[in-house]
Amino acid sequence: MNPLESQFNADMKNIYRVAKKDLGYCATRFLQLIAEKGGLMTAKQLIAKDGGTYGFEVLWKKNRLGLSVEAYVIKEKYRELFTDEERKISEKRLVECGATSHEIESWKN
Repeated sequence: MNPLESQFNADMKNIYRVAKKDLGYCATRFLQLIAEKGGLMTAKQLIAKDGGTYGFEVLWKKNRLGLSVEAYVIKEKYRELFTDEERKISEKRLVECGATSHEIESWKN
């Protein structure tokens, strides 16, 4: 795993920790997927899922989309890890759930 993938993996684990601490949402299956496949492959699998995931829905309902896998996929620092299509899907999903252009830009940086 290269350093960028390692950082992304750490960020994916942090999503779990913050969601549990701040929202009381224990995404056990998400953490299991990261342990099995790593953060990068987990993210790719989840964003490819038509209609999104239950975890994304939880974050949306709690107004915490910035904590979603999709918000990390569109970050500039992780650009080389994802295809244009994966970034497009992620951004579209965020916008469809009400993310503002200001929020999208803040998550990208």
